[in-house]
Amino acid sequence: MNTSKNQNNRLIRRKEVQKKTGLGASSIYAMMKSGEFPQCLNLSERRVAWVESDVDSWVEDRIAKHKAANAVTEA
Repeated sequence: MNTSKNQNNRLIRRKEVQKKTGLGASSIYAMMKSGEFPQCLNLSERRVAWVESDVDSWVEDRIAKHKAANAVTEA
């Protein structure tokens, strides 16, 4: 079994999402509302978490878009 895949399927809390993305809490929730960021899961009435692989994919997509935009401006 692939260990790295298992690690990405874990649930992470907001502070870890903030650390991975560099976004603040209000930005995360605003972007979730507009559909620009992965939705969180309700763990209980007052606890939420995100699927780590969803957040990682979002980060990778942002990096790819940034690199593509830079490639166009440099060409």
